[in-house]
Amino acid sequence: MEKSTLQPASVFEMFARINQVPRPSKHEERMIEFLADFGKSLGLETKVDETGNVLIRKPATPGMESRPTVILQSHMDMVCEKNADVEFDFMHDAIQTYVEGEWMRARGTTLGADDGIGCAMEMAILADNSLRHGPLECVFTRDEETGLTGAEGMQPGFMTGQMLINLDSEDEGEMFVSCAGGCRTTATFRFTPEATPEGLFFLRLTVKGLTGGHSGDDIDKKRANANKLLVRFLYDGMKAWGLRLSDIQAGGLHNAIPREASCLVAIPNNYKEQARAQWNIFAADVQEEFYATEPSMEFLLESAEAAPTLLPEDVSRRLITALQAVDNGVYAMSQEIALVETSSNLASIRQTEPGVIFVNSSQRSSLLSNRLNMAHTVAAAFELAGAEVEIGEGYPGWKMNPNSELLRITREQYVRLFGKEPIVRGIHAGLECGLFSEKYPGLDMVSFGPTLRGVHSPDERLLIPTVDMVWRHLLAILENV
Repeated sequence: MEKSTLQPASVFEMFARINQVPRPSKHEERMIEFLADFGKSLGLETKVDETGNVLIRKPATPGMESRPTVILQSHMDMVCEKNADVEFDFMHDAIQTYVEGEWMRARGTTLGADDGIGCAMEMAILADNSLRHGPLECVFTRDEETGLTGAEGMQPGFMTGQMLINLDSEDEGEMFVSCAGGCRTTATFRFTPEATPEGLFFLRLTVKGLTGGHSGDDIDKKRANANKLLVRFLYDGMKAWGLRLSDIQAGGLHNAIPREASCLVAIPNNYKEQARAQWNIFAADVQEEFYATEPSMEFLLESAEAAPTLLPEDVSRRLITALQAVDNGVYAMSQEIALVETSSNLASIRQTEPGVIFVNSSQRSSLLSNRLNMAHTVAAAFELAGAEVEIGEGYPGWKMNPNSELLRITREQYVRLFGKEPIVRGIHAGLECGLFSEKYPGLDMVSFGPTLRGVHSPDERLLIPTVDMVWRHLLAILENV
């Protein structure tokens, strides 16, 4: 399949234009300007609110002015992850896409289809005056990926529609009608580094090549967390040889399952061969545990030059013990449907400056009470270790509306087009619909989108045929509201 034959052509043309615009989370200024200029170039009413969300209104097709106003919504920012050996500047470089069979991918980076493909569909609808629809509001929110701050900052009244279609889901044929809320729990260890004593041997330990993925939607897929794997070895080494940390740089974004983790450690000289042997045993054990989900994981152990300082022995012990103890993964399943209810992700562990190690984790649940309980469970492990702990306010979930008129139309049109029932479900991830449900009570919402895999990682890919399916479905819904 060549890029020139991609269908629908208007959507993929818009996606290509979007991928020329740098849009990291919290740095969407150029994307905001791009979208605002796009709306104005079409002669359409265009607004940018104080937060940076963009709204472009398109009047109804003649004869359809009395239809309810429908909001189409997607987020403009993207997760910026790349492979370690790839040189790429997300603040300046255009995403380089290519087609591999039926999939579109990027060269060594995230693709930006989450949620650039949703933005592209909105832009294609705005630009095409041959389509039939009632009044439309196309909304592009900023900074969804690192805190939903665009949706959170949106003031009531910015949108005026009665129905909202969120184009930020990742499995064609699935209609999402509820989502999990989430929060972050962070821990900060402060200490005075100690001078390295004589008789220690330094090693750099690295775990890399893991599958990674979305820390909510992929948390139940038995994918390994690089941080937790590395900590397993650190804990054993601490007990066996008095291993001490000198530096740690592990994990990445709060909403991604960590793919890489590395640290610099010191052990007594007489244990270095034993440590090498144990590392090989550890690697073999882990590869057996995750043979199906982590076929490309790598374990590297390298001799390193002695560092001038170490964490104090007590701090190193407390940190490693807390990281070993802290919960990670699925905590509880829903009592109603086959869906994760509550989970936690140990996202990153980093020495941000000499004497400061910062740990970031995220908790999710469709129940506010259990999300808080999960955050307290994580916080308790770090509090016992003497860290400064903070639990963020988080964002709300979205509760299903069993009487949704929009869902009824969405299902009917899907069956008419494709001859089968769609799957109606919730998602164990944060959608902006949760915040919209707070700010706009009574707003009728549904979320769907084309099939994406490997989101939030350089393995992100878009299943091309599903874009056309979602496009046809979306146009049918707009014509029949």
